[in-house]
Amino acid sequence: MPSRRYRPDPRAQRQPDPASLDPRRDRIVARVRAIPVGFVRTYGDIDPVAPRLVGQVLATIRDELPWHRVVRADGSLAKGRRQRALLVAEGVPVRGDRVDLRLARLSSTFERIQ
Repeated sequence: MPSRRYRPDPRAQRQPDPASLDPRRDRIVARVRAIPVGFVRTYGDIDPVAPRLVGQVLATIRDELPWHRVVRADGSLAKGRRQRALLVAEGVPVRGDRVDLRLARLSSTFERIQ
């Protein structure tokens, strides 16, 4: 009888080549570090082509980054109360569970990521 143990698909576990991500990862890190206190940017502001990559970089990087200054496109918070507390402490205007992007969103003046 065949084993019923879960065996993940090896194709699903493939990660992008780290060398190919380095320039994009470095740009994402630089853009997140450039967000000043009291302002936020959305994942799409950081990298309009791959906002999910921004989330992956923030979730996996070991460097100290102001990760809490990156919010969803509608101003909602990916990390809930913890993120909200950090933003409120920095003076970011919050309405309910969302950042008021009209007041707190830093304009995007980044060049397009290649």
